[in-house]
Amino acid sequence: MPKPLFHGVCASSITPFGSQGALELTRLGPHLDWLIAEGVDAISPLGSSGEFVAMECEDRKKVLATALEKIAGRVHVVAGTHDYSTRRTIELSQFAQSHGADSLLIVPPYYMAPTPSQVMDHYRRIAESVSIPIVLYHNIPLTAVDLKTDHLLKLYEEKAIGGIKMSNPEPDRICEILQATDSQLHIYAGIDTVAFEGLCHGAHGWISGIPSTVPRAAKELYVAIAVEKNLDRARLDPKHRAPRCQRTLCRHRRGKEPRPSPLALDQTRSPDAIAVPSLPFTRRRCPLVLDHESRFEHDRPSRRRSRTTDRTAP
Repeated sequence: MPKPLFHGVCASSITPFGSQGALELTRLGPHLDWLIAEGVDAISPLGSSGEFVAMECEDRKKVLATALEKIAGRVHVVAGTHDYSTRRTIELSQFAQSHGADSLLIVPPYYMAPTPSQVMDHYRRIAESVSIPIVLYHNIPLTAVDLKTDHLLKLYEEKAIGGIKMSNPEPDRICEILQATDSQLHIYAGIDTVAFEGLCHGAHGWISGIPSTVPRAAKELYVAIAVEKNLDRARLDPKHRAPRCQRTLCRHRRGKEPRPSPLALDQTRSPDAIAVPSLPFTRRRCPLVLDHESRFEHDRPSRRRSRTTDRTAP
């Protein structure tokens, strides 16, 4: 019988890569151990921070298998099995379930901007192929798909989904779904900027940047709001957390939703940042590289000088 979905904070684990972009899975175990020691209630391998879009199916399977082996049932595992293709999503989902995943995190098909009906059929087909709960990753900016409350409720009524990671800057969307389902549909705050209000509305948990980079602080806030019902304490927590969270949480773009960035994790190298010794964030796959890692950034001035020399040579 499948486990129920979790309550609490969920960290999106990082995928460790070497200097040539190859997986370095020996570094994944210490990272997962650190997240668990910091008090997370769940871990989601191959979420956005896990850079699933940069990996082929076989590499994703290796990450999922290793993560599930290392976690070994200590916390709930929400396996990221997203893909544009329904067929590949089903393949990854069945693989994750067979290796012990407790639930699945699946973003809508991206890039081609399918219609709501097509997206709903995508989730229905996946749900028919597995027996563990699906958490729909509602992320409009990165998918161009906005399933409205009516669409989400229909999928829930059909038992195609069991939860939603709501990465929407409007906390009213969280409140609306909770009220419409009498809090039976599990809703998780997916953006740090709405986590406080979302948890106050009754969200079941929080999956985003802060739980991944400063999990203990995220867990303390969750406990203060959802367990102890102590808003006075919860209001004080952000004041102490603000400086370090601002350095690690997300990048903001004018006129767009703030979103977690794997690159933001490198800011934890600053002298006043919280110590996260087990985060394997020194390498990632292109195009998500830092300027100082790009050979093209370093080579560009010399190439310009070379071209100038070539043009002026006799």
